[in-house]
Amino acid sequence: MENTKNTERYQYDPNHLLETLIQKLNLKNDAALSRALEVAPPLISKIRHRRLPVGASLLIRMHEVSDLSIKDLRELMGDRRTKFRISDKQFKPKEGQNGAAQNGASQTGT
Repeated sequence: MENTKNTERYQYDPNHLLETLIQKLNLKNDAALSRALEVAPPLISKIRHRRLPVGASLLIRMHEVSDLSIKDLRELMGDRRTKFRISDKQFKPKEGQNGAAQNGASQTGT
């Protein structure tokens, strides 16, 4: 039961992050926030309606504009992960890429 309470308390909520930024920067609305972050207004709307996650580049931009740490920004939106796991498949070239590149090089050389 304790685990359930923690899960409920720390759920992902981008609205809390956006509202905090609006207050901290003394802005009126999402349109003003989008101008401050130099992003298109639909991006803020999609994040607010949970159709788009807060990406790393936007998180960095929020950090630059607000002077809040990345850790604080992540906590504001409910992201409590301490480690990020990246699949090793993301760093391996796809099969056939090297072969196609080598075949293309040998064909242009003849």
